[in-house]
Amino acid sequence: MDALNYTRELVAFESTSCLSNLAVSDYVEAVLKNLGFAIERLEYNDAKGIRKANIIGRRGSGQGGMAYFAHTDVVPADPWFTDEFSPFTPTQIDDKLYGRGSCDMKGSIACMLAAAKQYVERDLKHPLYITCTADEEVGYHGARNVAEKSAMYQEMVAGETHGIIGEPTRLEVVYAHKGTYGFQAISHGRAAHSSLSTGVNANLAMIPFLVEMKKLYDECMTDPRWQNEEFDPPTNGWNIGINDKTAAVNITPPQSICTVYFRPMPGQEPDELVERARSAAEKCGLEFQFKCGGTPVYTDPNSPFVNEVLQIAGKDKAKTVSYGTDGSLFPEMKNMVVFGPGDIGQAHTHDEFIELEQLELGTQKFAKLIEHWCF
Repeated sequence: MDALNYTRELVAFESTSCLSNLAVSDYVEAVLKNLGFAIERLEYNDAKGIRKANIIGRRGSGQGGMAYFAHTDVVPADPWFTDEFSPFTPTQIDDKLYGRGSCDMKGSIACMLAAAKQYVERDLKHPLYITCTADEEVGYHGARNVAEKSAMYQEMVAGETHGIIGEPTRLEVVYAHKGTYGFQAISHGRAAHSSLSTGVNANLAMIPFLVEMKKLYDECMTDPRWQNEEFDPPTNGWNIGINDKTAAVNITPPQSICTVYFRPMPGQEPDELVERARSAAEKCGLEFQFKCGGTPVYTDPNSPFVNEVLQIAGKDKAKTVSYGTDGSLFPEMKNMVVFGPGDIGQAHTHDEFIELEQLELGTQKFAKLIEHWCF
């Protein structure tokens, strides 16, 4: 099975987000070139100076067609559930293939490559795009690079190409997902031995800010305008984290950090919440840093596009999910759903796997989508 072979080869590349993804990108580029795709390669350095690459491939020309989106980075694999094989040594046990990224989402990329291979001898009437990004797991930085700099992405937008985010959904059709927003407030103090009066405890200035964040949390959990019953849970998950990074109890904390991460839903104004938090930070004399802002993805579940995908998927009804995808950075794509093999419940786990049946079904469904939109 081509998809199984591709998955094995992709998993063998250790492409954890903190490392470079150049090697796995080279592999994807080579496979796409072998399948007749024109290539656009976008490289950049991440915040730590590590080189990353996005690969966009196009076969065929014209309007419409299909655009598939995936990411090649994976989350860390420590701990891994066994010492018998490495998380980057793809290992088949019964009807499952184990390995970091097998489900999220190299198995999906493999299915798309296997599906595209089936049509290598046929001329496409409409284009097929395959995009593989870096850094999805740590803030969608690769997707942002594609949205800002890719000529092929602009072709997709102009051509009203049908978009598929291939994240694991067990091949259920997902018409909407939440966005991702995050910020930090930092209080600065001065370290000293806690028995002296020379220190400045950074937590003291943080406490009133935390009170304001608790008020915003209560509002988000109770006010209907911050909720959406299409999702489970219907709230934005206003998640408050605190850390003063003090190593001992007898040190006056020189720094206190509050991190808030939340997931806005379609029709909401997340920037209002961010600005209210910024204002509270300023009143408390804290430094405020906006970290990330990804919009929700939403396509009308009753649209002809969603109904086409449902028919090909063999499903009756589209769903929503609460996690995010690279799709947050592609709002210009008016027709987009999340649809891919594997179970999101296996993503990021200590024993990540994908079922061989999902690889087979994923290849079949992706091939039918190519047939439907590209021929």
